[in-house]
Amino acid sequence: MTESVFQETASRPRTQAVPLSHLSLELGHLYMEDFEAGPGHLRRHFERVRPWAEAARATAVAAAGGKRPRISTCFLIDDYFTRFSAPAEVVPMLLEEANRAGLVVDYLARESGCAVAGEVPVAEAVAGRIVEEPPPGSYGLRPPAAQTGWLANGERSPVARAPQAMKPATAWQPPKETTARRHSVFLDVELRDDGPDGHRTWSCPLLAVVWQLARLGLLRNEGEAVPVPQPHTGHAFPEDWDELPPLLRLNPRADPFAAYRTCSVMSNRFLPVEHAVRVILEQIEVDPGALAQAAERSARENATVPDSVADRISYVFYAEQ
Repeated sequence: MTESVFQETASRPRTQAVPLSHLSLELGHLYMEDFEAGPGHLRRHFERVRPWAEAARATAVAAAGGKRPRISTCFLIDDYFTRFSAPAEVVPMLLEEANRAGLVVDYLARESGCAVAGEVPVAEAVAGRIVEEPPPGSYGLRPPAAQTGWLANGERSPVARAPQAMKPATAWQPPKETTARRHSVFLDVELRDDGPDGHRTWSCPLLAVVWQLARLGLLRNEGEAVPVPQPHTGHAFPEDWDELPPLLRLNPRADPFAAYRTCSVMSNRFLPVEHAVRVILEQIEVDPGALAQAAERSARENATVPDSVADRISYVFYAEQ
């Protein structure tokens, strides 16, 4: 017997549309130690980024068929795992070194805003949209990610069990990647950890997933877009990170923050994290209204966008030495 559910159209949350660029170009994602190393370290970072950023722009121009593509740049500062210095000291130094390298940062984001944006617990909401892909032949013996805080891209090795009477011990078996091409590249990703005081800390890969979804314009909270870029109206930056908006628009003439595709230029030390990002993204149920809006608008502009959200993101990894 099938039950019918009737709902007034007015009671359904409206999916807010967001302006979209063709490309969101990330010029860096640095930790506390990178800023503590001083302006010279930042200078070397942007000098490495510049040629690859120019290549990403050229690729976007070619994909646009000669038309001017909309491209916005962004930079993510990690103020989540460790609080350091102050925006009044860090942000001017960052912008000065970017400008010295001939780069313009349109949008500045705080990583803590990928955990909670304003009053919206975005990391928790995104984690709640994980739909695990059961490995072929599995029987639901593995606890769900919501319970364990771990997400894999395949079948883990079975837990060794002591032999029972008249039964042999469980033999070791290797883990298996669900979509392996002949050989597996198995990955088990930690999504969070809970401290003894009950405080939950979201992992870097999970926060990076939130960051990618935000840059793709696919994050919604009860139909409303999050985060919303806030304009930088003054010359000075605050002394406290909490006084800085989660997402700040530095360039008033910038193209839209969100885009059909993203490209991130970063050190190769982030490669393991970004592998984990893809594993998580491939098991996320993205807001269908936001997906439909991006698909409709990209088709109208003849801008090809992959069906897979994970395939909309790209990277350039540079070697630090």
